Amino acid sequence: MTGKNLVSVLQYLFFLGIGFLLLWLGFRKLDLSEVWVDIMNAEYGWLVFGLFFAILSHIVRSLRWNLLINSLGYKTRLSSTFFSVMIGYMANTAVPRMGEFARCGVLSRKEKIPFNSLFGTVISERVFDLFVLVLIILFIVIFQLDLLGGFVYKIIEPFINKVFSNITGIIIFSVVIVLILLLTGYIVWYFKARIKTFRFYDKIREFIDGLWNGIITIIKMRQKGLFIFYTLIIWLFYIVMVYLPFRMLPETSTLSFLDGSTVMALGSLGMVAPVPGGIGAYHYITKVILTELYVVEANAAMSYATIAHAGQTILNVTLGALSYLLIGIYSRKQKPLNEKPGNNR
Repeated sequence: MTGKNLVSVLQYLFFLGIGFLLLWLGFRKLDLSEVWVDIMNAEYGWLVFGLFFAILSHIVRSLRWNLLINSLGYKTRLSSTFFSVMIGYMANTAVPRMGEFARCGVLSRKEKIPFNSLFGTVISERVFDLFVLVLIILFIVIFQLDLLGGFVYKIIEPFINKVFSNITGIIIFSVVIVLILLLTGYIVWYFKARIKTFRFYDKIREFIDGLWNGIITIIKMRQKGLFIFYTLIIWLFYIVMVYLPFRMLPETSTLSFLDGSTVMALGSLGMVAPVPGGIGAYHYITKVILTELYVVEANAAMSYATIAHAGQTILNVTLGALSYLLIGIYSRKQKPLNEKPGNNR
């Protein structure tokens, strides 16, 4: 095993350990027998209904990704894009952030689209989704200020105090980073003629150009209205797939659609944490939200988090594995849409 592989393994085990630590903190002091009774007696029809909307959100996400890809001048099939998206979700279940590389790699091979261009569209997509998530959180805080105000302040107060108590160090660190970036830029500019003679310059430049073209696809895209519409539908379905499973348990069945929006938005922070599959992080954050904000009994809160997370994980792994199988079959039957004339596969 090389040093780089060893670092990757240790990093993976570190974040996995954090996940299990958060899982332990979430289950600590709970009556596991009551949690098990909740899991056994839950009305799983609501979970299945919620997962149906999860699948719809993935289809709409594939349609939205097609808009970005098509704006670069490449053709795509919805089936190929959807299979790639689901393979990406399956990969993220095992290794955080690996899904973005996986889905781009799969679609690049399937439809002969440059990987760097695809990866640029994914970066653009993720940045836009992060912006939308921030807007949703702000919306929720404004409309539930009496409920969330104290909770949010309690979370950010230690961070604010720490920032202001170390403001000098932060300023020095920021200045050093800026100086390093400026110095790097100057060196590249000064030696640009010599750098262009390097053997790998053209390949690196081509990769960066493709990445940048992918990132700015939203700006260049003609169908911006449709892109925004797809985005709203995706996030609406995300809320629905969190809200419907509330009905599984008596303790959470009284929560409203707006409450589902809050759990979805804040719970998403657990899923984007660098922990494999969001394990532990999602459980802990969702439990805290349900118990601290909505006074849901702790055992029931963890039961909901466990069932919802397990349902999502099973869905992503199952559909991801099926997509991997199907895209392999279709690859043998279908010609790549963007294959250049005269190229043999």
